[in-house]
Amino acid sequence: MRIAVRLFAGLKERAGTDAVTLDLADDARVSDALTELRWLTGATSVVMAVNREYATPEVRLRPGDELALIPPVSGGSPERLIHVRVSPEPLEPAAVTARVSDPRAGAIVTFLGVTREVPALEYEAYVEMAERKLLEIVAAAAERHDLCSAAVEHRIGTVALSEPSVVVAAAAAHRDAAFAGARDMIDNLKAQAPIWKREAGEWVESHAPA
Repeated sequence: MRIAVRLFAGLKERAGTDAVTLDLADDARVSDALTELRWLTGATSVVMAVNREYATPEVRLRPGDELALIPPVSGGSPERLIHVRVSPEPLEPAAVTARVSDPRAGAIVTFLGVTREVPALEYEAYVEMAERKLLEIVAAAAERHDLCSAAVEHRIGTVALSEPSVVVAAAAAHRDAAFAGARDMIDNLKAQAPIWKREAGEWVESHAPA
């Protein structure tokens, strides 16, 4: 089924539009729509409304419903922008860094993991699970280190020599927190995310727990 999603304030600006459409399973709930939109909401707490009535994640959706996502109003705790993506497209470090730019930040740290010593590496991922795990990792690091914003993008497919396979960016008020947050994210990504690396025809590394 297809539903319409209305966006407001910061979510509208982030998406570049005030509405998007989603194709969901026939028995989908609000929680399923939120999962599909995690690229947009990140760790931001939102209020949901279905057909102009406040709703919980358990509310069942019907074809043609309008789901509204309402971000926090000013005066609450500071909003953190959390961004994750797993994609076969070449990564653009400058674009990832730009995503975490924040007027509250006095430091931004960007880390690139690149292919070295071999002509290319091959990466494979369980994309939906990997993005969900990355979201958990990034949101937890942002909370632990009081980051203003944080982002991780990981490439899959063939990554040639000297090209980045992963970009991590952390913005914080002070440099110690930005460095610590970036290190936290890359370390936990390598330990927990279901992303695999193949070198010279052999799977030599798994980011998923053994």
